[in-house]
Amino acid sequence: MNQSSRNKRISTESFYKNLFGPLLQNDEGIDPELLTQAAINALGHASKHRNWPGISTLLATVNQDLNRSDKRLEQKIFGCDFKNPVGLAAGFDKNGVAAGIWDHFGFGFAEIGTVTWHAQPGNPRPRLFRLAAEKAALNRMGFNNNGAVVMRKTLKQQKLLQPGQRPVVLGINLGKSKITPIEQAPDDYASSIEILAPFADYAVINVSSPNTPGLRDLQSSKQLRRLIQRLRRLPSCPPLLVKIAPDLENIELDKLAKVAYEEGLAGLIAVNTSINRLGLEQRILSSSGLNLSEEAGGLSGAPLRPRAVEVIRRLHQATGSKLPIIGVGGIDSPEAAWERITAGASLIQVYTGWIFEGPMLVPRILEALLTQLENHGFSDISEAIGSEAPWTTIHSSDH
Repeated sequence: MNQSSRNKRISTESFYKNLFGPLLQNDEGIDPELLTQAAINALGHASKHRNWPGISTLLATVNQDLNRSDKRLEQKIFGCDFKNPVGLAAGFDKNGVAAGIWDHFGFGFAEIGTVTWHAQPGNPRPRLFRLAAEKAALNRMGFNNNGAVVMRKTLKQQKLLQPGQRPVVLGINLGKSKITPIEQAPDDYASSIEILAPFADYAVINVSSPNTPGLRDLQSSKQLRRLIQRLRRLPSCPPLLVKIAPDLENIELDKLAKVAYEEGLAGLIAVNTSINRLGLEQRILSSSGLNLSEEAGGLSGAPLRPRAVEVIRRLHQATGSKLPIIGVGGIDSPEAAWERITAGASLIQVYTGWIFEGPMLVPRILEALLTQLENHGFSDISEAIGSEAPWTTIHSSDH
């Protein structure tokens, strides 16, 4: 990296830390949902008008600052060409308003949604809570989104290139509408996929959010098999993945992996947020005065890291390395990213860690992955997957 590029990145880091740092260091302050919405509104405007003078210049600067290209980071997985293994997790760009610009932020792929067939407001506010000291969040959003029909219109307006021709892979995360009974869930998901398939490089069946009553019942072998079979009958169904919960018992993980493999899923995403409080049961939320064990919602961020690694390792073994895994949950450092890949993840996603650490997290991870590949003598990222190669601080130049 040349010096001017390095200086530019340092200034980006300073900008983010100075603007958002004070807000992210405390539980109180600007409501995290309002902060997120303000950011996504600005990004949505930029995506819709990304060719305008000024906006295009700004995006070009961001692109130069945050992108790291190297053949060793590229992979072809379930028919998609990933320029690097780091993606944006679902939940941030719920309605796909910024789908046209995620490549500028250094990502190899981005997952929009969760979107449901019926538009829905989600759960009552407040429903997103910052746990600053733990670099974590508690959310009970409840799949608030504008619905699949509006998402299709939003994606059309952004004039995206066709799947396979874009600078980044685009996934669409799909959930069940709250008003739809469980027995009608397959048709509910199918309705969304039918109209959004032309925009998706891959689609995700989200059956693991803890914030829609009964949704996690779809993780059972019988229900999941019925759901997958319904969706794979669709004539234009993109590669399908399923996103699972960290709270499943290991034997349930094995059963789920078996169903996924037998039914021809393209991959697994592990993990969603946790209803387990992971040692933070007595942590008080200042906004309500209640401890976490009394609050509904899913926990995300750093506390999820140990269990998320365990789940990936288990799934990697259960599938005999035959199903690609996207690792997500508690990835807020290059070490956490490497740990997930060497445990068996082909790709990783960031969200909560990306918010706390800032956009610079992506290039930091990519640079570190290259260093680790060199240190271990791997020719490309695929050789590291499931290798259990330890994180090393030795640089290849020190050998």
